[in-house]
Amino acid sequence: MSNLAPEPEFQQAYNELVSTLESSKLFQVSPELKACLPIVSIPERVIQFRVTWEDDKGVMQVNRGYRVQFNSALGPYKGGLRFHPTVNLSILKFLGFEQIFKNALTGLNMGGGKGGSDFDPKGKSDNEIRRFCYAFMRELSKHIGQFTDVPAGDIGVGGREVGYMFGAYKAYRNQWEGVITGKGGSWGGSLIRPEATGYGLVYYVAHMISYASGGKESFAGKRVAISGSGNVAQYAALKVIELGGKVISLSDSKGALVATGEEGFSEADIELIANIKLERGYLTQLYTAEDSTLPARFKYLEGERPWSHLGKVDVVLPSATQNEVSEQEAKDLIAAGAKFLAEGSNMGSTQEAIDVYEADRVARKAEGLWYGPAKAANCGGVAVSGLEMAQNSQRVNWTSEAVDKELAGIMERCFWNCLNTAKEYYDIAEGELPSLVAGANIAGYIKVARAMHDHGDWW
Repeated sequence: MSNLAPEPEFQQAYNELVSTLESSKLFQVSPELKACLPIVSIPERVIQFRVTWEDDKGVMQVNRGYRVQFNSALGPYKGGLRFHPTVNLSILKFLGFEQIFKNALTGLNMGGGKGGSDFDPKGKSDNEIRRFCYAFMRELSKHIGQFTDVPAGDIGVGGREVGYMFGAYKAYRNQWEGVITGKGGSWGGSLIRPEATGYGLVYYVAHMISYASGGKESFAGKRVAISGSGNVAQYAALKVIELGGKVISLSDSKGALVATGEEGFSEADIELIANIKLERGYLTQLYTAEDSTLPARFKYLEGERPWSHLGKVDVVLPSATQNEVSEQEAKDLIAAGAKFLAEGSNMGSTQEAIDVYEADRVARKAEGLWYGPAKAANCGGVAVSGLEMAQNSQRVNWTSEAVDKELAGIMERCFWNCLNTAKEYYDIAEGELPSLVAGANIAGYIKVARAMHDHGDWW
């Protein structure tokens, strides 16, 4: 890849996958699968385009738009659209690459892709966002469709943006189809979709806790640190509280809230935070409000992440953005007693942090930190997107109970797939917990590589 511009995020994701595959028995048992590696690592198609739109002052603005259609071996390209000033090709390639194997782990027929723009919706009016979404979809609509590529939301793309883009697609293509997921409930959306990533994350970790404790422990009584305060963090927090755990931290780009006592966040606190975030506000606004009860129960750490300020913690759920746990923060979490860490954010830990987790798991065996990687632990969101696609194809709406049951089943199967694959391709010492990151990488890669072989993509 030396002839390409530097792509650090993509290179990190690629290196993590390759190191796992090469350190396992996979290429000894199935040496032919190695031939797929350089092929699966290059996108099938990268679409880049300009987006011109008019702001409320009548001034023309321009942004870059992207769609990385990475791999369609298992189904239509599937992955979110991100609107954020940091969006570039490296980030979208890393996200799309991870999405290939994440989607494979759901067991559903979905390929991998990702897209978005360096447009920043913060500080924009509804009309400006609508005009941008229509301009963005004017070009993207030429390259997507229910049997080709089905985007979804991501950072900066919520229900409002999805609605505008769906309306634009319908107008440009003159057809109603399930071309984007995360839609409104009255026009093709699925129940449980907003909750899915957070709920699925907690379901996955519940299996980790149960397996590690021989079925003796659950979330009940656990101190759980969460970063972020968007959809993933909010619904993960609510599910933890429902299961008897105590949520002791949340954060956003301005700073972190960390509990000072045993109480943690309540459901009412999460509701207030959700309302603040709906208005694109920050946690500091809630913390400094005159009628706020938070200062008596939490400390606000301006410009900080929560990881080095927690005191005692049992479970850690990074749910904000990529590379949000550093090597030193990983060490601080282990020192604070963390036993389980699973990522609600994509590639939430640096490679150095992952090395710390895995070294602790090997050294201290069942007493060490057990790590659940994003491509497995947070696949619940895209899983329910896949279920939304199924409902759209059938022209039906499932109940929330039915969707939640399917989600729970997908996360359980994903956990056991990761666990059993790690056992199969690695030698596990007595008393040692299998590497879930190794199991996830190998299981996802095998499924995609074999499908590509059957299609004649490599031979």
